Amino acid sequence: MPRPSPLSLSAWPLALQWLALLILAGAAGQLLKHFQVPAGQFLGPMLVAIGFGVSGASIRVPRQAFRLGQGSVGVLAAHSMTMAVLASMAQSWHVMLFATLLTVCLSALVGLALVRLGGLAPSTAAWGTAPGAASAMVAMADDFGADSRVVATMQYVRVVCVVMIGALASHWIGVPAGGSQAHSTEVVLQTFTLLNLGLTLGTIVLGVLLGSRVPAGALLVPLLIGGALQISGLLHITLPGWLLALAYGAIGCYIGLRFDRPTLRYVWTRLPAMIFGAVLLIALCALSAWLLAHWLDKDFLSVYLATSPGGLDAMTIIAVDTHADVGLVLAMQTLRLFAVIVSGAFFARLIIKWAS
Repeated sequence: MPRPSPLSLSAWPLALQWLALLILAGAAGQLLKHFQVPAGQFLGPMLVAIGFGVSGASIRVPRQAFRLGQGSVGVLAAHSMTMAVLASMAQSWHVMLFATLLTVCLSALVGLALVRLGGLAPSTAAWGTAPGAASAMVAMADDFGADSRVVATMQYVRVVCVVMIGALASHWIGVPAGGSQAHSTEVVLQTFTLLNLGLTLGTIVLGVLLGSRVPAGALLVPLLIGGALQISGLLHITLPGWLLALAYGAIGCYIGLRFDRPTLRYVWTRLPAMIFGAVLLIALCALSAWLLAHWLDKDFLSVYLATSPGGLDAMTIIAVDTHADVGLVLAMQTLRLFAVIVSGAFFARLIIKWAS
């Protein structure tokens, strides 16, 4: 059996790999935050972890740490859930439903194009382009006989593209004038007490445990519990900056470390088609967001993040950091997640039928 190259991180002791990852990921997150890059504390660790994964690192972020990170983001998003936000969502439910169906249909068309032009198997292309939670789509792809390695690569390539483009778009567009300033860490910390911190941490842990069998439940269940408790006045959500940095870093490193050389070699010939498909879907969603922004009389950035085919957690992080309309982003992203879970098998069969 060949020995690993000295340049490969697999030759490093595990403790040294962890130490290097923690230092570099933390430094990258703080550096991007210093330069006011949206979701910098998430984007920096993810990019560092991608480099580690491709360089042969054998460490992996425990799934439970990833789920706790998602739960923290869910509770942070719950801080924006007020009766006014819920009322606004109820008034625009028909537009949100239309936007959700449009995004799902666009993803199906992109999947069909990848089958025709990119040489991907129909079932794999269907699940790989499905705009839902990446982990849920990979798990469901396994159940329906698709190649989970290719599906995982397609999903996480799109997540990287969405986060990079979303961060750049947020930087170029700037903070929308109508965006809520109530989502910043400083506001969350106005109610800081040890009791509130303990109750918030308890809500995160309880939500993650209860959501263990629900697709994207680690984020959605803490969001629902935290929102309900906050609206009822029983909880003042308190999330210190260091806790948010750990949550963002755990999510970013978990995603980034999933990129390794064997997976990239396996899909190398199809990688350009995957990137093209991801960018095409993002562009189509951006075009629909521009039209919906005029229809809803909302700022483009909020609607773009709401319709963007990325992960619910990543879009929530960017929405919070840019003070976009977090309620709209959460509502449309959550609605689309449920729609994809319910309709995923139907669209997979439809793409297989059309491709044949």
